[in-house]
Amino acid sequence: MRRLLGSATLDFTPLRVSRDYRLLFIGQLVSAFGYAITYVALPWQVYQLTKSTLLVGLLGLTEFVPMLALAFVGGALADAVDRRRLILWAEAGLALSCSALIANALLPEPRVWVLFCAAALTAGSNALHRPALESLTPQLLPAEHMPAVAALSSFRFSFTFIVGPAIAGVIAETFGAATAYGIDLATYAVSIATLLLIRSIPTTGASPRPSLRSVAEGLRYARSRPELLGTYLIDINAMFFGMPIALFPAIAASFGGASVGLFYSMLAVGPLLVTLTSGWTNRVQRHGLGVTWAVVAWGLAIVGFGLATNLWVALAFLGLAGAADCVSGLFRMTMWNQTIPDRLRGRLAGIEMVSYTSGPYLGNAEAGLVASAFGLRTSVVSGGILCVAGAAVLALLLPKFIHYDAREGLAGKREEEEALKAEEATHANG
Repeated sequence: MRRLLGSATLDFTPLRVSRDYRLLFIGQLVSAFGYAITYVALPWQVYQLTKSTLLVGLLGLTEFVPMLALAFVGGALADAVDRRRLILWAEAGLALSCSALIANALLPEPRVWVLFCAAALTAGSNALHRPALESLTPQLLPAEHMPAVAALSSFRFSFTFIVGPAIAGVIAETFGAATAYGIDLATYAVSIATLLLIRSIPTTGASPRPSLRSVAEGLRYARSRPELLGTYLIDINAMFFGMPIALFPAIAASFGGASVGLFYSMLAVGPLLVTLTSGWTNRVQRHGLGVTWAVVAWGLAIVGFGLATNLWVALAFLGLAGAADCVSGLFRMTMWNQTIPDRLRGRLAGIEMVSYTSGPYLGNAEAGLVASAFGLRTSVVSGGILCVAGAAVLALLLPKFIHYDAREGLAGKREEEEALKAEEATHANG
């Protein structure tokens, strides 16, 4: 029985075997908690100042533009410079954004345009931060720990997005938005301190200098791998059609302003339960099929949320949706870490970021537009239905994604890396 429970629960081995990964995890856990508070406080403040679901939705579009512009640059930089140092610079940008939000919130009449500018700066900084973070992690641990790393990353997200949003609404309502942003700013000090303690890891010798050519190389590689392309497209489909977050402030208004945090938190309760019992994911090999079924479950849960007329039923469906999204994320992250060569890791991480952030950003704008034209319930329900339909279409169009097997993916990555080493040795001897 003990062995069975051990194989089913969250695997903490990566934290035990790697000092640098442990430092990275702790720092990012703390800063993610602060970011989760701002994630709720910022759209909450926009809605309080404007009472417009459309403007809350357009906040996502404002974040999408700098993210798209800088994600590929961030990926190329992550393959060419010290990834730890790049994360430090990105966190400095995030801290600057928090400072601007605090200063604006303390004004007698806060300016809405400042909120949009700060959102753009945050998105741009994240576009440099995430590719570097995701490409640094595989350098700290061997490949066999990647499923456990994916589960720990999901746990970090789930835990912080339960606690952070749950108290964010209360903090913003009781003490004001400036206090919420101030907590976020304080967490970056902890994260930066842990990053400074991590040893610098040099980039691979085969990595080119950042350029349009190097970015294009990453795009060509992604296009040549249908199984990777499938992970990007199916997540964009799920988030574009099924993301209801922009509507949370308006939906929660009828239950009291502080309840908005519960909606955000419930999307993380399901993932927390999944990650705490994620040992079973180590035994799954058909990751593409798992992602597809998880996206279908996400869409159906969003439909249930849209149809619910009781607060607790709505929260339950959000918890189910979050659990399904977590399973999808675990398998997608494992596929990325098991198949992508290290020399391309930063550039592919940039593409990954575009895939898993563009969907929510554009989806929030889409949800706000549909809600303003047809109503809140129509926006949510139609989005969930289109999400399920899109997953079915992609499953038919990308059979290699559906039939992906982790054992073949690992073997292919080893062959690519061995071929690269042989090529480098030939050039060195020649």
